[in-house]
Amino acid sequence: MIKPIAFYLPQFHPIPENDLWWGKGFTEWTNVTKAKPLFPGHYQPFLPADLGYYDLRISEIRVEQSILAKSFGIYGFAYWHYWFGGGKMLLQRPAEEMLSSGQPDFPFCFAWANETWSGRWHGLNDKVLITQDYPGVDDVYNHFMYCLPFFRDHRYIKVNGKPVFIIYRPNDVPDNLMFLDLWQKFSINSGFEGVHFIGVSDKSDINGKGYGGRIQNAPIVSGRLKGKRIRHDQSLMSIKKILSTYFTNPKPGYPETYSYSDYVQSRLDIGFGDDEYPLVLPGWDNTPRSSSRGLVLHDVNVDSFKKYLEFACRCSRDSKLPGDFLFVKSWNEWAEGNVLEPSIRFGNAFLEGFLEVLSVFGHFSRRN
Repeated sequence: MIKPIAFYLPQFHPIPENDLWWGKGFTEWTNVTKAKPLFPGHYQPFLPADLGYYDLRISEIRVEQSILAKSFGIYGFAYWHYWFGGGKMLLQRPAEEMLSSGQPDFPFCFAWANETWSGRWHGLNDKVLITQDYPGVDDVYNHFMYCLPFFRDHRYIKVNGKPVFIIYRPNDVPDNLMFLDLWQKFSINSGFEGVHFIGVSDKSDINGKGYGGRIQNAPIVSGRLKGKRIRHDQSLMSIKKILSTYFTNPKPGYPETYSYSDYVQSRLDIGFGDDEYPLVLPGWDNTPRSSSRGLVLHDVNVDSFKKYLEFACRCSRDSKLPGDFLFVKSWNEWAEGNVLEPSIRFGNAFLEGFLEVLSVFGHFSRRN
């Protein structure tokens, strides 16, 4: 059975660090609601519909999200997990409250976003906000022990008795830490069969390093697609536009822009490797965060998404990788424009298309 897992962003509630860096009350909605169109036909702001500008500290919102996701064929969420070393974490509250409350009753796993946070996409050049550190073996153990109660939860997604754990930057984890080997040992000692690691990597360079599969990063703009970059007439830029972008981009201009349909076709042409879990992307536009430094997949449409998803489902069905997973980026990355949740622009069209394609493969009908 194909098991679609959607990445889930928890940055929809205030935290002290974001208050300090960006101003009191900052959440991802701050970026989303201030977005503006940067070229003719550019659809911004891209805003939510049914669920509104939610706060993930509210348990009813998390339950409502899971009900909606399940009813349209999503198997589970992959929560982005922020462990920076030395026990420093951010944005852990939604997952911790989900664990302690037992709600929502919906499968989940963790995706460790192991990277340094900087302000370079927000007009702060390369100012480091918080560093991703790897202090040593003690921290590897402490990290595992933090995750262990989640692993033991009946909702945690497992493969052959192994909790699934995704690592965003697998090649950044120092080899001398023996992170994967140690976690396998800790996991077996805790009563599991090990850990099923999945690395986010565009190449098969993590083969043989203890990973049970990989996921492509997104969006992948291939060499053949780069030739199809949409050109914007810079002469059409007003003085006001130039001045407004000066402080966020040393070379004021338009964001790098491609056709979503061309992007989808390129993914179909490239395909997925034997060591790769299929990943589908319902769109991309990170200009709410990055302004003219961003990347836009223009003219996003449901028909292209359905074609993309159908191809990914066939690959998932035929894959020899364990778990039968298909990943979606994402459930709610509103400031990156990759979203399955209902929007003012599309309503439920992407979710309806998702269910339609999954139903063709005989795995899903509407579930309430």
